Amino acid sequence: MNDIGGDSVRVVLPAHLRAIARIQGEVRVDVSGAVTQRTVLDALETEFPMLRGTIRDRATARRRAFVRFFACGEDLSHEEPDAPLPERVVQAEEPFRIIGAMAGG
Repeated sequence: MNDIGGDSVRVVLPAHLRAIARIQGEVRVDVSGAVTQRTVLDALETEFPMLRGTIRDRATARRRAFVRFFACGEDLSHEEPDAPLPERVVQAEEPFRIIGAMAGG
């Protein structure tokens, strides 16, 4: 988007995280440098500090077990945190989706 300041990335959160952050709908975060899971989540937690520890473990920065990441129809949950996100996410054509996984039987 903006060649000088960085990229504005669209992020979609599950309802319970939107409630914690007191936001509605999709959010945009500004990312400087490479657009990766790590940089998007860092920007999200900077803008919404109440989300720290809800998506990633505070000590290890690893994705929580029942949280999944999706973009462009692909599950990116097991990708390396510093792997580049798809170009459509970088260009804000598609959102980076954070989804609460379901378990049960």
